[in-house]
Amino acid sequence: MASPFLYFADDRLSRAELTAACLDGHLVELGDAYMPADAVETAALRAGALAPLLGETLAATHLTAAWIHGGLPHPPARHTVQRAVERRLHLVPDRHVVYRDPSVQPEDVDLIGGVRVTTPVRTLIDLARTTDAVHARAACQLARVHAAAVARAIARLEHGRLPHKNAGLRVLRSIAAERAEDQDDVTRYTS
Repeated sequence: MASPFLYFADDRLSRAELTAACLDGHLVELGDAYMPADAVETAALRAGALAPLLGETLAATHLTAAWIHGGLPHPPARHTVQRAVERRLHLVPDRHVVYRDPSVQPEDVDLIGGVRVTTPVRTLIDLARTTDAVHARAACQLARVHAAAVARAIARLEHGRLPHKNAGLRVLRSIAAERAEDQDDVTRYTS
C-alpha cells in the first residue's frame, strides 16, 4: 500500500501542482516523489518513493539501498536495482537505472515502505566489493548508521564466494579498524 505522505507526479497532483506546492513550502522532493515539508524523512518514505521504479520484482541495492538505510543524505543520480524474483525480467533500458540481473537472495532483502531493499549487511558487502571511492565512502557512511552490520558483513564475506571478495574485505576491515580506534579515543577521553 502506498504511503499517504508520498505524492507522485500525475497520481493525485500534476507535476505543475507539485512544483507549486514545493515553491510554497508545503512539499519537498524525496527521490522521485514529494512529501510534506513537515514530515520526518524515514527509511520507509525513502523506499516508498521508489515504489514505481522497483515494483514487486526489483530490489534496491548498492548506493540506492545505502540512501534508503540512511547512509547517504541524497539519492544517487542512478539507482541500482537487482532482480528480486526467480524469473528473468525483460526491462526496458533506462539511463537513470543500473540493473543487475542475478537474483538477490530472499534472506538478503528487507521489505521497507512496501518495496524490497537489500539488508544493511548485504548493502555493506555490495558497496565494499565495488572497487571505486564513491562506493567505499558510502560503505563508511552506512557503517556509521548500522555499526553492528560491519562485523556480520565481514563474517559473510570471509565465508562466502563472491567476486572482488578480497577488495571488499579490505574496505570492511579498514572501516572496522577506524571504528575501533574511535571507540578507544572515546573511552580514553571519558575515563
